[in-house]
Amino acid sequence: MAAPKKGRRAPASQGHPGRTLLLVLIAMAGLIGGMFYSGTMTPRLGIDLAGGTSFTLAAQNQPGKPNAINETNMKTAAGIMERRVNGLGVSEAEVQTQGTDHIIVNIPKGTDAKQARQQVGTTAKLGFRPVLTTTAGTKTPEPKPNPSKGGANGKAPGDKAAGDPAKDKPGTEQKASSSQSPDAKPTTQGRAVTDALKKAPSAKPTPSAPAKPTTPAVPPTPGADIPPALQKQLNALDCSTKASRAAAGQKAANALPSVPVVACKDDGAQKYVLGPVGVEGTDVSDAKAVFDSQQGQGWIVQMDFTSEGGKKFADVTGKLAAKAPPQNQFGIVLDGAVVSAPSVSNAINGGNATISGGFTQQSAEDLGNMLSYGSLPLSFKIDDETTVTAALGGEQLHAGLIAGAIGLALVVIYLVAYYRGLALVALASLMVSAILTYTIMTLLGPTIGFALNLPAVCGAIVAIGITADSFIVYFERIRDEIRDGRTLRPAVERGWPRARRTILVSDFVSFLAAAVLFIVTVGKVKGFAFTLGLTTVLDVIVVFYFTKPLMTMLARRAFFADGHSWSGLDPKRLGAKPPLRRRRGAAPTQTKEA
Repeated sequence: MAAPKKGRRAPASQGHPGRTLLLVLIAMAGLIGGMFYSGTMTPRLGIDLAGGTSFTLAAQNQPGKPNAINETNMKTAAGIMERRVNGLGVSEAEVQTQGTDHIIVNIPKGTDAKQARQQVGTTAKLGFRPVLTTTAGTKTPEPKPNPSKGGANGKAPGDKAAGDPAKDKPGTEQKASSSQSPDAKPTTQGRAVTDALKKAPSAKPTPSAPAKPTTPAVPPTPGADIPPALQKQLNALDCSTKASRAAAGQKAANALPSVPVVACKDDGAQKYVLGPVGVEGTDVSDAKAVFDSQQGQGWIVQMDFTSEGGKKFADVTGKLAAKAPPQNQFGIVLDGAVVSAPSVSNAINGGNATISGGFTQQSAEDLGNMLSYGSLPLSFKIDDETTVTAALGGEQLHAGLIAGAIGLALVVIYLVAYYRGLALVALASLMVSAILTYTIMTLLGPTIGFALNLPAVCGAIVAIGITADSFIVYFERIRDEIRDGRTLRPAVERGWPRARRTILVSDFVSFLAAAVLFIVTVGKVKGFAFTLGLTTVLDVIVVFYFTKPLMTMLARRAFFADGHSWSGLDPKRLGAKPPLRRRRGAAPTQTKEA
């Protein structure tokens, strides 16, 4: 007697098909529960189906670069904008050039228009500049002569205009006026200015001094060598209003990297005189938002430099570490605004750094996104912002859904007429595939910004045929085994390996086509490619983990196992023939000649 073969085990779907079906049901329940948990019950629609917002941006030449507006820079800017807004490329934001100096950006409904406006309009020009001096962000009063006659105590009625004696302490004022640099150490959050220096505008003459013009509120830092014109700009700069911060940021952003500038903190709390750029944003290779729980800084942005940028950063921080505050700080300047101004105690090696400054999760992710994808080669201004309606898209969607329903109905009629009882297996598998597709598309909306547009709906309709084709391949393999004279249970198991190979090859070709379309195309075609690829992957999952286990279980039922006429597996209808059997020991006889 031949020994049984070892090392071969029955697949899980054959030995325990109920467990596999249970796992599929649990996965479906988890996805549906995720929809309820997120509060999103319908897929996010694209701009052609739900409407949205359209921006028209006009390109502007950079100072010293009169020919910067050209076809190459416009295409580069459009590509950066698309990557910024789309993230993974599936949120259906449309970015395209128009004419020679305009870019049109269409944002679907449900997207934060304010955030998108910042993403497409922000140049993201990054630079690391050493801090020469810093003070409070309010405008510094101009020196005025004392209108009163000198007295015993040297006070004058106009002293209140120079400060707020109700809030400022005399001891602090004396210290601020007599010291050329702040005493307190700068914080790690870039707040290098001490309270004494912030109150410097309210400094008054000493009691022993006669009435003289008030001293400047921002004394030059020793060794800073600040030109008088730059000091005058610092005194006149007022960072307390949004308009003044925007004007100062634009001026600082347009300045040459080798020229010192005056800039505001992004929140307007401080203003700085910054030296030439030590490290440029092009030296940053990657940036991402990270929550810092160890040092309690909250959300920060971690940056990785290129090899050359890492060397520059180590050299700059090494020089700053040898200086006294506030000259041991470097300002991280983004589009002319100081995001953070941390102090340096020693050279920072390793090719990475962090930006901190009271970020929220959203602002940290936005900054990391802009730095990762690079700065725009041009600056833009928003010429027009309009709301796009979805009337035409709604009509097309209605027509598309009708076409999809008609196609599905024809598939069902064909399955019932030709496969009879097996049609129940196909319909159940189609239902599972539809539930998985719907829930995943719904959850991808808030997760990665996926938006369902008309081409994506077309891809879902095409997927109905792809999924039904996989069932038909498997059913035909089972029928072939029955035609060869086998009963249903062996036919289900013997037909599966042959059907599996065919299904995998077919789905691989479909997925490869979808991947190529997604990579080489732009705009709405990406939605079709993404949906086609997603449904192809789900087809493999459904066939392997639902259709096959379900057929294994049904093969044990008498209705299918006995070949009922309505089961779709009736041997008589299939034209099955009994297999040819040879008797044991019988051998073909041959006529021998004498």
